[in-house]
Amino acid sequence: MVQDRLRDGKRIAQLLASELTGDQSALAHVVVADADPDVEATDEGAFAYRVVHVADNDALTTDDRGRPTLAADSASDVDAETTEIATVSVQPARAQVEFSVAADRAAEAATTAALDVGSTVDADDDTALISITDGVDAKRVIPVFEAVVVAVPTTAE
Repeated sequence: MVQDRLRDGKRIAQLLASELTGDQSALAHVVVADADPDVEATDEGAFAYRVVHVADNDALTTDDRGRPTLAADSASDVDAETTEIATVSVQPARAQVEFSVAADRAAEAATTAALDVGSTVDADDDTALISITDGVDAKRVIPVFEAVVVAVPTTAE
């Protein structure tokens, strides 16, 4: 059994990205975009990547590892509706996920999953900030993304 806990923000964010792109069921339309593989953690939190929901299957392709990606280099080149649902940043000992869609659902699901909701939902800009302080929590945050994805508006509505 592993005795040490993973508490490196950059590595936690990488694990989260793998969990997000590896889920081929509820999160099949979720992609990691604009990832900075060379990001260096800062005390303020350095941008690592965006998490985007893509409404159209035709706008998705599969990379060499079987993970979903945008079919074009940027969302502006894709003829499909995309919605940024969160951004991920890294600090030395944690990754932080800021949900910009369905923040109330994100905060509720994070609380249910016993994750650290670092700030409450801000009524002015409707965001929720969730801190991931351990590599094991990268799996526990997936239900939070699932709760948010069901609230993403689609053009079919």
